[in-house]
Amino acid sequence: MTSIVFNGSYITKKNTGIGVVSKDLLNSLPAHKITTLIPKDIGIKGDIYIPNNLSPGSGFKSHFRRFYWLQYAVPKLMNNLNAEYFLSPLLEAPLFTNVKFIVLAHDLIPIRYPSISLLTLYHLIYIPLILKQSKIILCNSISTANDLHRFYKVPMKKLFPIKLGFNNKKYYPIKKIRKKFFLIIGRHNPHKNLGRVIKAFAYAKIKDYKLIFVGPFDKRHTPRLIKLIDKFNLRHLCVWKGWIDDDEKLSLLNECHALIIASLWEGFGLPALEAMACGTPVIASERGALTEVLGDYGYFVNPFDIQSIAFAMNAVINDKKCFEKALKKGPSRAESFNWFDTARTIEKIVQEID
Repeated sequence: MTSIVFNGSYITKKNTGIGVVSKDLLNSLPAHKITTLIPKDIGIKGDIYIPNNLSPGSGFKSHFRRFYWLQYAVPKLMNNLNAEYFLSPLLEAPLFTNVKFIVLAHDLIPIRYPSISLLTLYHLIYIPLILKQSKIILCNSISTANDLHRFYKVPMKKLFPIKLGFNNKKYYPIKKIRKKFFLIIGRHNPHKNLGRVIKAFAYAKIKDYKLIFVGPFDKRHTPRLIKLIDKFNLRHLCVWKGWIDDDEKLSLLNECHALIIASLWEGFGLPALEAMACGTPVIASERGALTEVLGDYGYFVNPFDIQSIAFAMNAVINDKKCFEKALKKGPSRAESFNWFDTARTIEKIVQEID
């Protein structure tokens, strides 16, 4: 592989989403050909430390700092290092320079479900420029590649769907007694469809079961979900957790009756893959890339249909052999998603393009 500068600025002490993908992908790439740009305070050695205030954050100032750093600091670093490519695990890179860059696209949620926010403007103005100037566009699924072609008219020959991976040292079957709760992992954004999941849980009238939500409290969205829970008198059956460490996540995945990921759309769906690796049943949306990840493993639902979600909850409870089947099929299918293969695929794509 040619010399590459890796954008590790999204790696934090408490990784979710992009941070998890960034860290695991970085660890799988050949270290002798990679220079990593990484925040100094996270306890991971980097080749070049960047200011801590460039880590992901919300608000105009945070986005402006990142944009300035990408457009002015990164090209200078690239020239000093004589590096050939800038590899970014998300759609951001220096524009209008001689820097060649490779980006990884995850999903187009802000375009599918737009709102008035900086993120929407980012996708309407900045992303088209990134897609046009990028040398290679890696996609975390065929679904994401099709979306880029559909919404941004990117030629399919420029799009390279790749299989992402998961950390099989962190997620695997362990001997735990299955308990009466459904697990939901992720943010509380509207496209995660948690409102319909809550309504489906109420509709299903499942006795003695709980919903455990793992994900950061969001002042824009979480209060609305809590009000909905109170409306259906479910507060005693719902548990809210924030960020959890890997050990607790492993335990919950091996204790729950099923993971529910009934999103309106997923570009990939890492929690579904991690659950599958643990031999845990997954109630999954039939929309987006989850069918690519799970194959015939999941209990698939129409995410817009409350009865469909409720039916799946009861189906997995009434399936007396669900854990036996999940343990037999899940870990073996999950093995086909590994970061070593992902890194080798990226190397091959770069070599063929060069």
